[in-house]
Amino acid sequence: MKEERRKKKALQAAGKAAVPAALPSQSAAVAAPTKAQVPDTLVAFLFPGQGSQAVGMLKECKDIPAVQKMLATAQKVLGYDLLKLCLEGPKEKLDDTVYSQPALFVAGLAAVEKLRAEDPKLVDSCSAAAGLSLGEYCALVFAGALSFEDGLKVVKRRGESMAAAAKQGKPHGMLSIIGLSDAVLEDVCAKACAKTGGDTVCRIANYLFPTGRVASGHKDALAEVASLATAAGAMKAVPLAVSGAFHTPLMQPAREALIEVLGSVTFTEPRMPVYSNVTGAPFAGASEIAGMLARQLVEPVQWERTITALVKDAKKEQLLELGPGAQIKAMVKRIDMGVWKAMKNVSV
Repeated sequence: MKEERRKKKALQAAGKAAVPAALPSQSAAVAAPTKAQVPDTLVAFLFPGQGSQAVGMLKECKDIPAVQKMLATAQKVLGYDLLKLCLEGPKEKLDDTVYSQPALFVAGLAAVEKLRAEDPKLVDSCSAAAGLSLGEYCALVFAGALSFEDGLKVVKRRGESMAAAAKQGKPHGMLSIIGLSDAVLEDVCAKACAKTGGDTVCRIANYLFPTGRVASGHKDALAEVASLATAAGAMKAVPLAVSGAFHTPLMQPAREALIEVLGSVTFTEPRMPVYSNVTGAPFAGASEIAGMLARQLVEPVQWERTITALVKDAKKEQLLELGPGAQIKAMVKRIDMGVWKAMKNVSV
């Protein structure tokens, strides 16, 4: 009976907001973090999101016993050989949302185990975590808010439902834009929607670093955005290799599927502050997590705010990126050069 009440509460929380809520400015102060169960230190772990995957990842850590255990669990949950896919590809399959999300989830946590084997004290010294989009699930598992198996179960459904939502309606996707203020880019998106008309969706979906944004929506509107943004002085306006308009209301069908699976897993209080993509502030507690994860699919990712909060408010000076590539490090360079210089990558 208690379990049924818990699931009902999670579903109700996840179902609250389907559209972006009003958020403070990028420079606004964040809420105080949840009381941590680990000592406060200067160290924070960051986990990358979709787009950082690459054929050959996991090669460096596949023989670590803890990673082998994760891969065995992945075989059971996913029903296919994830290690083989990561090592051998093909790239087209690994890049598919259905496969890239579970692969990156495992890779991020495998990077933790690689670091633990090399420097266990550094792992133990971490006192805050965050992840970009999909990487948020790695951060939650690392912080003890969700078990690895439950996290993988949710990520599997998330990838499948996002891929399915991407196929609905007229084509949609994402566009990286660098060099415009938010006010100018918002005006560009509004003009693109007005020109394409109807029920067109086009909005800023990722706030990554100063003047580094991603617009997300229908492809006809994004083509117009690319043209208008370039004319307005953007340094870059390039389509991303993704299957759909992530972090917009076009992902509502995926959100509904995600709410269902989130209601089937157990969240506990994280042992350290974990920063939410939706607010750029730490989750207030376990009861908030499911709802925020559901909102994340249809609302913008506040990554610049997250890094600023970690560095300026939480005073984190040593950031580590755990997972393939250097996606996050490149963004941190545009936010805080001093912290970037001290940043370390733990690649797999």
